[in-house]
Amino acid sequence: MAVTIRECLTPADLKRFVQFPYDLYSSNPHWVPPMKADELKAVQASTNPAFNGCEAKFWIALNGDKVVGRVGAIVNHAYNEKVGEKLCRVSRIEFTDDKEVSKALLNTAEAWAKEKGMIGIHGPLGFTNLDHQAVLIEGFDHLPSIASEYHLPYYKEHFEAAGYGKEMDWVEFRLKLEKEIPEKALKLNDMIQKRYSLNVLHFNNRTEMKAQAPRVLKLLNTAFGDLFSFVSMSEELQHFYINKYFNILNPEFVKLVEDKDGNLIGFIISLPSLSEAMQKAKGKLLPFGWYYISQALKKPKVVDLLLTGIHPDWQAQGVSAILITELQKVMQKYGVEYVETTGMIETNEKAINHWKNYDHIQHKRKRCFRKMF
Repeated sequence: MAVTIRECLTPADLKRFVQFPYDLYSSNPHWVPPMKADELKAVQASTNPAFNGCEAKFWIALNGDKVVGRVGAIVNHAYNEKVGEKLCRVSRIEFTDDKEVSKALLNTAEAWAKEKGMIGIHGPLGFTNLDHQAVLIEGFDHLPSIASEYHLPYYKEHFEAAGYGKEMDWVEFRLKLEKEIPEKALKLNDMIQKRYSLNVLHFNNRTEMKAQAPRVLKLLNTAFGDLFSFVSMSEELQHFYINKYFNILNPEFVKLVEDKDGNLIGFIISLPSLSEAMQKAKGKLLPFGWYYISQALKKPKVVDLLLTGIHPDWQAQGVSAILITELQKVMQKYGVEYVETTGMIETNEKAINHWKNYDHIQHKRKRCFRKMF
């Protein structure tokens, strides 16, 4: 195959960049398409404030005039300063099962990284931890949540053939909920709240919930500070993600905990699964995408756990148990049967061991690869 790599310099090129996975996975029953409008915003400096702290380029691979792959490359200067390494991030890579294509794409990203003075490259990673990250390497027969990733089985082999090795894995679980919350858990919940004079915030509408969003993102910066690949987000970037995600949340499935002085110390953000609804929407809100999504929010059988954060001073104090129990009360009311976790770094033994207390399967694994020059 004769492969040509073209840098995305025009709006038309970026539209083709965004469109490619919709074509690649068009007949795949497990891929969940994101919203095209959101994807276009993410790859343009004019609409994504992450570009204020990052440099990025995007390319498509062509066979004749047909797109057969795509790749992005990001230099996140704040992250490199944090870890003390000059690394480039492979981002949003997709390709047909042809090593000539994947090699050409990765070579292009690597060449640009070297031009920028980088000593290595890793990924897939996005601009932030709330962006696309990692390659699925296990769990190809399961639907991903809208906050996770889906890829085809051959991706892992292509990365390894190009000289990339494992840097970090994320694992995901599917939990089966009990019909009743154990009495022991309810008593523990009450005891911890009384011991520390904690206050749980509940929401009945998006206006109330969204008003708390800046506090949540501020705590996220603190709680996630030491995690792999994480970079603290600016206020502008926080606002970007608030507008992107908080407008689709069902407020009842968001729980916050304050200490006795009103300081936010923990949050759990979950969402009735939108995976099937997003498949029906096919990347667009109109004409019927909004309807499929709104219906999915009302009668969930599956809930996705998107984010949980605890202030470092309050970890191991039972705050996570309060959040989970309060969320379970809502899920019980709705008749939720299963919970999907999003990716947890494999070294996070506390979180992983916690979910193993439930009737569960560990069904997905994602990987970040790394290659030094």
